[in-house]
Amino acid sequence: MKHAALFFLPLIALAPSVVYAEEKVDLSIVHRIRMEAFESSRVMDHAFWLTDVYGPRLTNSPGFNKAAEWAVKRLTEYGLTNAKLEAWGPYGRTWSFSRFSAHLLEPQYTPLIGAPLAWSNPTNGPLTGEPILARIETEDDMAKHSGKLRGQIVLIDALRPLMMITTAPGRRFTEAELAAAAAAPEPGTPQQEYPGQRPLLGRFRNREELTKWRNKVRDYLIDEGVLLAVMNARGEGGTVFAQSASTREAKDRVAVPTVALTPEHYNRIARLLEKKIPVRVEFEIQSAVIDAPADSFNVIAEIPGTRKRDEVVMLGAHLDSWHSGTGATDNAAGVAVVMEAARILKTLNLPMDRTVRVALWGGEEQGLLGSKGYVKQHFADPEVMQPLPEHGRISGYFNIDNGTGKIRGVYLQSNDMMRPIFEAWLAPFRDLGVTTVSIRNTGSTDHASFDRVGIPGFQFIQDQIEYSTRTHHSNMDVYDRLQRGDLMQASAVLASVLYHAAMRPEMLPRKPLPKPEPKKTPEAKPEAPVSSGGGTAASAR
Repeated sequence: MKHAALFFLPLIALAPSVVYAEEKVDLSIVHRIRMEAFESSRVMDHAFWLTDVYGPRLTNSPGFNKAAEWAVKRLTEYGLTNAKLEAWGPYGRTWSFSRFSAHLLEPQYTPLIGAPLAWSNPTNGPLTGEPILARIETEDDMAKHSGKLRGQIVLIDALRPLMMITTAPGRRFTEAELAAAAAAPEPGTPQQEYPGQRPLLGRFRNREELTKWRNKVRDYLIDEGVLLAVMNARGEGGTVFAQSASTREAKDRVAVPTVALTPEHYNRIARLLEKKIPVRVEFEIQSAVIDAPADSFNVIAEIPGTRKRDEVVMLGAHLDSWHSGTGATDNAAGVAVVMEAARILKTLNLPMDRTVRVALWGGEEQGLLGSKGYVKQHFADPEVMQPLPEHGRISGYFNIDNGTGKIRGVYLQSNDMMRPIFEAWLAPFRDLGVTTVSIRNTGSTDHASFDRVGIPGFQFIQDQIEYSTRTHHSNMDVYDRLQRGDLMQASAVLASVLYHAAMRPEMLPRKPLPKPEPKKTPEAKPEAPVSSGGGTAASAR
């Protein structure tokens, strides 16, 4: 197969670069990949099954398990081999709900927009009563309300004033923003892990303090005998960002029934209570905390290589989601793109030197658990850093997990040796907006599990679209918020990157092997209530 050597100009005019070496790109293959991705796409069909049929997909829940079984079947139909559910370790208990309703009955009837929080108890039938307002933000608040909350429906957050919306909820990166992302950070300055997604820690200095406080609030509400807790959710206009009221850990207590309401509805009830006007509400949650002693799993499948079939190139996205929507942008979008990239490569029947391995991860939302478990089993334990035999046979890992937006570039994870390689690979997609190669690091996605044991692992830069404003962990994270053209573009880019990584004469260049990590509590995405009204609130990527 003849390869066309691609020499190119700097990708960003404002930040000139030097081409360090020739990197070969087969433009005839790129053309075929683009045509298949744009003229015969199946990416939205994948997304339909993952969301409308099997969403939501909290790890080990019925939706997750059915989605995993469907993915194995579909990948097998596309011709991938060894498609299977591969255990990575015990997960803990899971949670699911089968019914939720919320109503303001008096002084006037209104259906309420909200969502139950994961790992909170059911109501055991409709729960009707007169709520009380008891803001819980400090230990002084706890002392103030102690002994007064038993058997009550309690609003635990403050009112949240809503400002006029003056900026568009959906947006793409500007050229100036991409140029800034491409520039190396000033030495000695902390890097922002994920543009546009900073933790809302409020009065707390770090996540550890926040988690400790949340657990204290959970236990306080249980001990006080609260019947149901109502939170003022982050979001507005009917969008409710809702995660969990407790955790998957069997050692942690299951929270009282907990509901997050859109602030427009929460604020109305709170104002009525402040004015001493009688209020009656009704809530019903049918949910179940499910003990899961068995190991949880990832979905794994392969396209076998030829001359170097023992060497592997991996691509992946996380299959699990939160529960209030159907997990569309987080992360059915990434799973659909990964499956579509694999379908494209198989449909075009492109022989590749290295084996391409697909991974759809579980437990990502609780701290990258599925990918961490897989990396530990196959490549290295970061607390020991003694590489296993497979460590030397994986060339690199490529991840999709930043929403529905088109790919605009890639983070190098401080691996400057990859710069000329990615610049060559991405140059044929410049006309589709792929322009940025950033030396910066990004975290909180499954590529980090590979990077932390010295395997080249990369997450792509994607347009934000409505990620932080509407869809990320919200009730509006549904199929209709997906952008068809963006997912088609991402599928073509990923398929091309995989092909060229699999065909490259050498393995991808690596950074020095990291030192063993000290044992510590793994960084995890928050598993506690999400709200913006009071001290119990936060949101983090």
